[in-house]
Amino acid sequence: MNRTFGKLRRRRRAVALTAAALLLGAGLNAPAALAADDYTQSVTQLSSTQLQLNFTPTTPAVYVDVHYTGVPGVGQQNVRMVNSSGTWRTTVNGLSTGNTLDYWFTYEKSGPQYDTPHFTYTVGGSSTTVAAPTFSPPGGTYSSAQTVTISSATSGATIRYTVDGSTPTASSTLYSGPISVPNSRTVNAIALKSGSTTSPVSSASYTIGTQAGCPTQSDTPNFGSNVRIFDPGMSAATIQAQLDTDFNNQKDTLTAQFADRRVAHLFKPGTYNNVHDNVGFYTSVAGLGQNPGDVVINGDVTVDAFNASDNGVALQNFWRSAENLAVVPSGGSERWAVAQAAPFRRMDVRGNLQLYPASYGFASGGYIADSKVAGQAASISQQQWYTRDSQLGSWDGGVWNMVFSGTSGAPANTFPNPPETTLSTTPVSRDVPYLYVDGTGKYRVFLPSLRTNASGPSWASGSTPGTSAPMSQFYVVKSGDTASSINNALAAGCNLFFTPGIYHLDQTLNVTKAGTTILGIGYPTLVPDNGVNAMQVSDVDGVRLKGLLFDAGTTNSQALLTVGQSGSSASHAANPTTVQDVFFRIGGAIAGKATNSLIVNSANTIIDHIWAWRADHGNGGTVGWNTNTADTGLVVNGANVLATGLFVEHYQKYQVIWNGQGGKTIFFQNEMPYDVPNQASWNAPSGVAGYAAYKVAANVTSHEAWGLGSYCFFDTNPAVSSYHAFEVPNNSGVRFHSLLSVSLNYRGTITHVINDTGGVTPSGTVPVNVVSYP
Repeated sequence: MNRTFGKLRRRRRAVALTAAALLLGAGLNAPAALAADDYTQSVTQLSSTQLQLNFTPTTPAVYVDVHYTGVPGVGQQNVRMVNSSGTWRTTVNGLSTGNTLDYWFTYEKSGPQYDTPHFTYTVGGSSTTVAAPTFSPPGGTYSSAQTVTISSATSGATIRYTVDGSTPTASSTLYSGPISVPNSRTVNAIALKSGSTTSPVSSASYTIGTQAGCPTQSDTPNFGSNVRIFDPGMSAATIQAQLDTDFNNQKDTLTAQFADRRVAHLFKPGTYNNVHDNVGFYTSVAGLGQNPGDVVINGDVTVDAFNASDNGVALQNFWRSAENLAVVPSGGSERWAVAQAAPFRRMDVRGNLQLYPASYGFASGGYIADSKVAGQAASISQQQWYTRDSQLGSWDGGVWNMVFSGTSGAPANTFPNPPETTLSTTPVSRDVPYLYVDGTGKYRVFLPSLRTNASGPSWASGSTPGTSAPMSQFYVVKSGDTASSINNALAAGCNLFFTPGIYHLDQTLNVTKAGTTILGIGYPTLVPDNGVNAMQVSDVDGVRLKGLLFDAGTTNSQALLTVGQSGSSASHAANPTTVQDVFFRIGGAIAGKATNSLIVNSANTIIDHIWAWRADHGNGGTVGWNTNTADTGLVVNGANVLATGLFVEHYQKYQVIWNGQGGKTIFFQNEMPYDVPNQASWNAPSGVAGYAAYKVAANVTSHEAWGLGSYCFFDTNPAVSSYHAFEVPNNSGVRFHSLLSVSLNYRGTITHVINDTGGVTPSGTVPVNVVSYP
């Protein structure tokens, strides 16, 4: 599983006394503070012995120091705070209930420094939270532009707001009077008052105009130069020449893995003989029929350990896909030896399927959905795998964690020996939206129906149930498009079809209309610039996101993708939002930074195959503990959210935080961060060693998960350990099945699997298994 190109450079953080502290120690005075709205401050009580002090300057500061007294047995402390996305934080330890902390701040603003007044906080006491803002008129659909007033019931509070879908902070636009909402957008706001806790975020989504629909687009669009469209009338030699050219450009692990090239191979309905598509990085292969059998390839669609530098292993075969076609393998067996972010969907394999390299070297996990394999599917050297809503002739193999739901022909539920976890059905699923050509030659996007307790492919009876949307309702995003042009299309009511390419965003993409479909092919890559959040989806029914790669920009984003506003509570059970084959990358190509990758606030959201990856290797200067920084891969706040196929790796705090009630996960694969410099820098707020990979919040009373694996490889410092891989509340409604931990090459340890259950990881890369908990 070690995918590291080289050891990461260790760095140390220097902590120094501030100039203000030195002045105070000499009996001199630092400058007085500015107005109260120059900053906000708050205290978070982490435990009975720990407080977190938070300070957010309105203007970004070069440094912020906190001075405090009140810790028993300790004199005045002067500490340089740590900046996290514009909020500076410090943890104070050694307290007990009843202790009163006296504290004040020194902060830099545009060169000069200023001191705040003193504040106090009593441990075990309470602090006032500012009342959340309200909007007049409230969010809704209006025929014309609106003038919106924002207010807070807390006297003397100030309000900060955003209109680009991002989360407001103390440095966001100051509300000073009614604002104009001329077109569809979401307004988010917070209320702040010095000495009080900042309010929760309030949101209002406004739909302006009749929303008659997207201005008519072409039903036979120009998809751009990175999309190859083949038809049965073309000679096999012509097709093969193009496939070979693309493969030679995309195959090399050392040079193509983090390159900018993106490509899609689309096959119109018909039969193709002697076609062999070797699939390299950032390549999507798909049939343009309405069902898989409409496109038949007598040949191969192959992924293997192609390069000499791979040394026969497929641990880095990321970012490639195959979808919606039938393959009659030339040698009787199709080979799809992949690692993460390489979905195999709606495939009809008329033979065997080999999920391992021809060399039998390691591969590190993948995903099959809505597919049929007539013969045997064999994982052999694959370390973990998830198969959903499919039909297999048979299955062979199992290393650590093989999971199946709704799949006929799957092995029996025998975890941990062999390590197979099988559910007879998938609780809720919906196949991905996909492009096809109708009988008149026009392009359409098929939108499969929602399924409950599904088993087998959606097309098992001949055709996938669902509806069809013409391309006239899709804005085709191509080279040259900007965040502004994309947002204009969304505001006009269009769906989006992203073609292969790199798209830099200088503003958040706002998805506000229910039923919006955003479909990408060829790994279109969205890069947020200047610290904006890449995409915000409103708390509405039926949004479908598929086939996108979010690549964090070099200025920290608070989140790459957010589904629903904070506090969303509406039920979407009848028509949930789906996030499918959506991938997140922090570092690797560029020195990316993002506090969170995916935040899900909307209830009933289906997360169906994501890989959130803080890179452990990449281009020079793009990885390192202080370089590609990221706290958490997935935060779930919404109720009844389902994750099917969840891959989250290498984040610097909790990999997954699940706050919502009624959540479910089927299959979880995780590696903890490789590059933890020392134990002291990686202890959880609770005081235990390390951060759990998957944390269910203490107040959750209903959660269930099946088939979960977490691995450590603390390569920078093997003395590092994590107390447990899974941290969950102990109650009868929180249940885990088939879970394990592993120390890869014995680089560090995980002491327990879940809470205090399960032994310490041994040497020899041997899993510690827990069949069920509690």
